[in-house]
Amino acid sequence: MRLYATVAAGGFRRHATYRMATAAGVFTNTVFGFILSYTYIALWDERPRLGGYEMADALAYVWIGQALIAVCGLMGGGFQEELMERIRTGDIAVDLYRPADLQAWWFASNAGRGAYQLLGRGVVPMAVGALAFDFTLPSRPLTWVAFLVAVALGSIVSFAIWYLVAMSAFWLLDGQGVAQVAWLGGLFFSGMLLPLNVFPGWLGEVARTLPWASMLQVPADVYLERYEGWGLLRAYGFQGGWAVALLAAGRVAQWAATRKVVVQGG
Repeated sequence: MRLYATVAAGGFRRHATYRMATAAGVFTNTVFGFILSYTYIALWDERPRLGGYEMADALAYVWIGQALIAVCGLMGGGFQEELMERIRTGDIAVDLYRPADLQAWWFASNAGRGAYQLLGRGVVPMAVGALAFDFTLPSRPLTWVAFLVAVALGSIVSFAIWYLVAMSAFWLLDGQGVAQVAWLGGLFFSGMLLPLNVFPGWLGEVARTLPWASMLQVPADVYLERYEGWGLLRAYGFQGGWAVALLAAGRVAQWAATRKVVVQGG
C-alpha cells in the first residue's frame, strides 16, 4: 500500500507542475460554463422544471459538470493515451514483469491526478459560477461530504472504463477507435450535454443505467440533495456496482494481456 500511496502522490505532483495547462483548463471550463449556463437559461425559460430541475438546479448542474470534466474523465481519462503508447511500443512488457500490479499502479497514479484536478480545475470554475449565477447550493454541510464520496466513486468508474479502453490496444492495431467511441459515450451518456433526467422514454432509462451516469449525473443529484437515506445508499451502490464490475473486467483483460506477452516472449 505504501508503494501505491507514493505513486498517487507522484501523480498529484506530476500534474501540479503543468501550471499553464491548469490555468488554460480553468479558463476553458469557465468559458464553456458561461456558454452552457446561458443556453440552459434559455431552455428552462421555455420549459420550466425540465427534467424535474428548477432553473437554479440546472445552473448548478452546469457548473458541477465543468468542475468534474477532468476529475471524472468525462472527455478522457488522462492516462489512457500514455498506457496505449506503452502497449504499442512494447514497453508494457517491462511493466507487467515488475513486482507491482499494473492496474493498481495506474489506479493510484490516476487517483493522484484526479485529486489535483479537483483542486486545480474543479474549485475555481465552480466558484466563478456561484458568483456569476444564482444556482442551488446544498442546504446541509454533510451534503458536501456525500457529494465528494459520489465524485470519488464516479472517478473510480471513469478509471475502470478508460483502463479497459487502453487495454484494448493489446488486440487492436490502434486503440484510438475504441477511445473515440468511449469519448462519445461519455460525452452523451454521462449527462454532460444535458441531464439524463431530460432524456425521454426508453433512452432515458437506458442512459441512467449505463456506467457513465456514475460520473456526473449521480454526483450532481447527490449535490442537489435528490437522494436521501436509503436513496443515497442505492446511488452509491449503483456507482460501486459498476466500479467493481468494470475493475473486474480490467483484471481479466490484464490477465489475458499478461498471458499474451508471456507466450510471445517465450
